[in-house]
Amino acid sequence: MAGITAAVELAEAGREVVLVEKEACLGGNVVRMNSYFPKFCPPNCGLEINYRRIRSSRRIRILTQSTVEHIEGVSGDFSVKIKTAPAYINDLCTACGKCAEVCPVERPNAFNYGFGKTKAAYLPHEMTFPFTYVIDGTVCLKEQCGKCVEVCDYNAIDLNAEEETTVLNVERIIIATGWKTFDAKKIKNLCYAAPNVVTNVELERLLAVGGPGEGTLKRPSDHEIPRTIAFVQCAGSRDENYLPYCSAVCCSASLKHALTISERCTDAQISIYYIDLRVSGRNEDLLVKAENNKNIRFIKGKIGRISESDDNHDLEVEAEDILSGRKIKERYDMVVLATGMVPNNPLEGIILTDSEGFLVENQLEGIVTAATCRKPMDVSESVKDATSAAVKSIKTNF
Repeated sequence: MAGITAAVELAEAGREVVLVEKEACLGGNVVRMNSYFPKFCPPNCGLEINYRRIRSSRRIRILTQSTVEHIEGVSGDFSVKIKTAPAYINDLCTACGKCAEVCPVERPNAFNYGFGKTKAAYLPHEMTFPFTYVIDGTVCLKEQCGKCVEVCDYNAIDLNAEEETTVLNVERIIIATGWKTFDAKKIKNLCYAAPNVVTNVELERLLAVGGPGEGTLKRPSDHEIPRTIAFVQCAGSRDENYLPYCSAVCCSASLKHALTISERCTDAQISIYYIDLRVSGRNEDLLVKAENNKNIRFIKGKIGRISESDDNHDLEVEAEDILSGRKIKERYDMVVLATGMVPNNPLEGIILTDSEGFLVENQLEGIVTAATCRKPMDVSESVKDATSAAVKSIKTNF
């Protein structure tokens, strides 16, 4: 969202922009969300507006499946080396879907965090932009199969496509490489290996209309609707063993999730285990709504251990209830870990970072960092920060 925002703002200010995206389509983490907070609107609201702005602009060039390999030069005269993966399906594609229909190979659905599968030829998601099918070259049988080539009426498929390298000369660089969720596998006592323990970002896809449950939350283990759900706040965060900082958005996200689940499944019983609840501004309304919901309860206390209780993949949560001064053990159908945000930095060794890996603001003159690659932010903050980065990049001196 930050990269898209900066690109459209610069283009509308008369600048020529090259938007480099490592995935096959634009949208980053935002496009995978079920809804924003505090209004609970779907991500296609803001994204479609920006996609329309991109479509109407002749100043934006998009390079998907591309990564920056090297940067050299000075402000006003940078040389950027970009590697682009083979585009087995080109822009002649009409998204008819015939290639996927005949494709014999399946792969985990990466967009849904591995929940479900797609064919090797696939449409990433319902809001894909640019709207074309993609072929996963790591699993495609290529010439050994070729069925997709046979059924394509538009000559849009080239299974012999090769990686390309492009060198661009640019005046300014905005880095908006975003964030990824903390690796929950590192937190051994929270039992992330269990199928019914998921992270907050995975829950977004499980709740999404375009997700594996088509809008109905289902347990990954047996696809049953969970009736008891625990949210574990600060899963690995504010902990010197994992993430020493607070990501600021996790509490609001969990409140949004709890209210969404309660609305869709009115008999679901939801428990939120927390150290502190950190919400501010408009997001305080979420806390008030959750506190007034009879099916949502708050337990102030740190989780000691989560374990699978039996072959049914139910879960036992052991925690300290600080307010009552006692240890508790309760059983749940499903547990959600509110894992923190860590910077996504594919430019390690090229760009300056702080001790936590976030990109520092003071880079080489002419290079601007934007949004969540430099500190945790929600979507609204990211958009504002990206707009600020666009303004900074236009200025002669900054």
